[in-house]
Amino acid sequence: MADFHQNGVVATLHNLRERDLDRMEKELAVFASSRPITLILPSLYSELEAPALEHIVSELSQVPYISEIVIGLDQADQAQFQHARQYFSRLPQKHTILWHDGPRLRAVDEKLKAQDLSPDQPGKGRNVWFCMGYLLGARQPGVVALHDCDIVTYSREMLARLVYPVANPRFPYVFSKGYYPRIADRSLNGRVTRLLVTPLLLSLEKVIGHHPYIDYLKAFRYPLAGEFAMQTHILSDIRIPSDWGLEIGVLSELWRNYSNHSICQVDIADAYDHKHQPLSPEDAARGLSRMSIDITKALYRKLATDGVVFSQDAFRTLKATYYRTALDLVETYHHDARMNGLTTDRHREEQAVELFAANLIEAGNVYLDNPNATPFMPSWNRVQSALPDLIRDIQEAARLDADS
Repeated sequence: MADFHQNGVVATLHNLRERDLDRMEKELAVFASSRPITLILPSLYSELEAPALEHIVSELSQVPYISEIVIGLDQADQAQFQHARQYFSRLPQKHTILWHDGPRLRAVDEKLKAQDLSPDQPGKGRNVWFCMGYLLGARQPGVVALHDCDIVTYSREMLARLVYPVANPRFPYVFSKGYYPRIADRSLNGRVTRLLVTPLLLSLEKVIGHHPYIDYLKAFRYPLAGEFAMQTHILSDIRIPSDWGLEIGVLSELWRNYSNHSICQVDIADAYDHKHQPLSPEDAARGLSRMSIDITKALYRKLATDGVVFSQDAFRTLKATYYRTALDLVETYHHDARMNGLTTDRHREEQAVELFAANLIEAGNVYLDNPNATPFMPSWNRVQSALPDLIRDIQEAARLDADS
């Protein structure tokens, strides 16, 4: 049974299991008549070949309140794009595919490169950023939600619960973040949140002292959740990373731009599972190793913008503090798993902690060696100032691709 605990920093909206989905969806349909709801699906073409997305599309086909679904399609050639059009054609809602590797959107990207505004690396963040630009071109106020395309345990109730807080005009929230337990196959998952982010935030607090930004991030039960919803007016002014720091970056921008009273987290599922990334200790450019570096860099850079001064000595102290804190949590998570009839592999958990500890230093070296780096993609306000017609070009590219 869910609790009703509030942390006092951001509102937590629980699932007390006293409300059926049908009633919630009927309310959302009413809200959507004046506050249209759009869903962004950032997708690799390879995900069209996996069973998770097949089930997601089947569930979304039953959702009555969505006005449009925007699919950001990466790593697709011409034949694969045509297959994607057929694949998503079963959706009864209006839907648009942004073919990021197609010639029309590549031409749009060349205009961005000419102004030094193009995202500098591929990835989910870049995909989402272009989808945001497309939605801004529609100039339609409302709500936009986002979730991944590899959720094995997906149900349309996840989406309903995610968008409800920002779609309800009587609620004050402009942003909602999903949370859930990471449980699958009788195992406790979510290693990067459990073994990196949680102990790292606790350790940063010990090393640099109390900081309201750290308090804010600690308030989120699952800060790396890829499911969030926001009112569309937010899109034009946020700057997000193009790498694995996307989720932390979005939370950081909301902290910078809005009162905590405008932000909530919402329980969207009793269990959640998706595609698992390898630890990849042998290759820092892949898997959870790269993810840990990108997330840590995002935290360092955000704290630096708030006046925190980092040095090699600070990073060495942080590593030692993190390592002890994370090992203590490995023990706690093991007890929690056993109490609930679940398992954790303590050897693999400690291997992950050792890798993440080393990557704290690696991320620190990257930060210190590149102090002038611009890790965030430009806001769409800036893009529109430099290239006033660009969002219209994205809209036109999507229309012509759909008609081709």
